[in-house]
Amino acid sequence: MNEDNSDHMAQIIDGKALATRIREKMKDRIPQLEAQYGRRPSLYVILVGEDPGSRIYVRNKINAATSVGMDARLIHFDDDVSESDLLNLIHVLNEDPLVDGILVQLPLPAHMNEERVVDAIAKDKDVDGFHALNVGALWQGTHGITPCTPKGIIQLIMSTGIPIAGKIAVVVGRSNIVGKPVAKLLLDENATVIITHTRTPDLKAMTTQADILVVAVGKERLITADMIKPGAVVIDVGITRNADGKLVGDVDFEAARKVAGYITPVPGGVGPLTIAMLLKNTMECFLNHAETHSRVSKLWTTIINARIGSK
Repeated sequence: MNEDNSDHMAQIIDGKALATRIREKMKDRIPQLEAQYGRRPSLYVILVGEDPGSRIYVRNKINAATSVGMDARLIHFDDDVSESDLLNLIHVLNEDPLVDGILVQLPLPAHMNEERVVDAIAKDKDVDGFHALNVGALWQGTHGITPCTPKGIIQLIMSTGIPIAGKIAVVVGRSNIVGKPVAKLLLDENATVIITHTRTPDLKAMTTQADILVVAVGKERLITADMIKPGAVVIDVGITRNADGKLVGDVDFEAARKVAGYITPVPGGVGPLTIAMLLKNTMECFLNHAETHSRVSKLWTTIINARIGSK
């Protein structure tokens, strides 16, 4: 590439603004749902221990849910709580018909088995989308709850107005939380998907093919400007604190802006959409529960009326 692109600057994909629009729509809709079903969507967030990062994440989730009119509650355990006590609480919440979403903030203390705890949450209340049955539903293309961050990434890409279908999408990162599920969602949108990672021999050869580049590794400035195809949509999921204490992503943002067509900032890109998708998942769980309850109630009314009429 020999052309002078010194004046080119990528458009910033503003995750905060997009998340705000999504939340405003929910805020307008919830009073209507409460009038229709007699209650609001409810989200229960469980925090174990005093990890500062987890406390901030939980506070942001609770505040976001409350701000749109949801019934959001925090249950906080000391870090020495037993796994069996935590599982017992999850069982109680699973059985409560007024609880729509359950979220256990990760990571958990070392004496707990995270997989066992996550899979204890009812599939239809697993708003994180981490339950094995929801993961299976994602890959089989059946009904389930989609993980929040991958779901938000698709929203960010779509907000550019650039169609995903027919594009080459390269995902850098293979985690179960972001890399693998976002690759599947991109496939569902008819992209041709290449999954790479930090051990890919020639990462640059892969990333420079990408019309859509999603980077989710957690390694500061892993992706430099020369690794980006001119005009590409770049979604930076990574977030780390550098030596100066500043939050930075996996992409060299300032340099990448001179090559990419669209790019997400860090912070302010993927993070706000992750929380917005958590609220969206909670809303979907609520509607599923409310509609199921409504159908059952109508069925019982029909049965009772039929019995009365036969007497």
